[in-house]
Amino acid sequence: MNVFEVHRNIIDDYSRYIRSFIRIDDDQIRCTVDDELSKGKLWPEPLLQFNPAFKSAGKVTDLAYSGVLHPDVGDIFTGYSLWQHQLDAIQLGSAGKDFIVTSGTGSGKSLTYIGTIFSRLLANPGSHGVAAVVVYPLNALINSQTDELKRYADNFTRIRGADFPISYGQYTGQEEEGPRESMRRSPPQILLTNYMMLELLLTRVQERAIRDAIYENLRYLVFDELHTYRGRQGADVAMLIRRIRARCRNDVVCIGTSATMASGGTSEDRRRKVADVASTLFGKKFLPSQVVSETLTPSLDTSAGPPTPRQLADAIDAGVQPSTDLAALRVHPVALWLEARAALDESTGELLRRKPRPIGDLARALSDDSSQPLQKCLVALT
Repeated sequence: MNVFEVHRNIIDDYSRYIRSFIRIDDDQIRCTVDDELSKGKLWPEPLLQFNPAFKSAGKVTDLAYSGVLHPDVGDIFTGYSLWQHQLDAIQLGSAGKDFIVTSGTGSGKSLTYIGTIFSRLLANPGSHGVAAVVVYPLNALINSQTDELKRYADNFTRIRGADFPISYGQYTGQEEEGPRESMRRSPPQILLTNYMMLELLLTRVQERAIRDAIYENLRYLVFDELHTYRGRQGADVAMLIRRIRARCRNDVVCIGTSATMASGGTSEDRRRKVADVASTLFGKKFLPSQVVSETLTPSLDTSAGPPTPRQLADAIDAGVQPSTDLAALRVHPVALWLEARAALDESTGELLRRKPRPIGDLARALSDDSSQPLQKCLVALT
């Protein structure tokens, strides 16, 4: 499938639909409207963005063997590799420190707090009550995380031939009464919920057992997708967190994850802004050093340096053949140019994600750098 052809077909259909009910008698107005529609007034060109590569940092088993995490964590996460931001966050969590992870979608943010929580629970076998509450903005995310926890449990059982020693469960408005009653009788060590249900758990008489299990045993309070809690909803959540922390017997480690929450300035400036937001939301001081952001790295072979205009021009002429292997693609001049101009931004001295750009802008930039015609560059990119 050629995504650009799909996009073009959709736009053509939409354009015909729009033009079908435009009837303008005045020639000047009609020409002006036609000209604006032809320029794409109602359908801007597609934006192009690449997911950059994260810096690798070994495997989860390395942390288990080194003593940063409980040894049994290695059996739960067998075969799992770590990115640098995951390693940095887990090291903070294993030291009992609050932390915030801000990185892109699909970057494994949940592993940072799940690994931290698992390690503590494994180090304290047989502990009762709710040791960790993980709050998600959507029930769909709770369902997904519950499935993920089951996969971790299955990993452990398959390797060790024993039952998974950690209990977990979700408590939202979508469960049947049977499972909910079972959780009231025996609250799980890890409770997955949303902030509205968490509010109800702390106030309704029938959930008193879960409430008490939280107040007596809570060690970790995690809020996923922090950037969704803003305005009045953010104020509600901030007050809820303060109530929980005020009633808990233990000092609670507060953890948050989010997509990028701040932009502009240096990395220290961005961490400081995120730390300020976290301090306001959780009601406790976060330092910039407790904010972990993604560490990016080139995914292509940059050892020969950036491509020259001549190399770009020759590559645009040659195109990419279906038979081209991975090794050749990793040194392809246009691929190298795209990673440098569309995926990674090194202008501040560190590698950052670039913002999405219209494909036409990229084609014009490629034309300038290669001295090739604009249309030819657009074809090469698509």
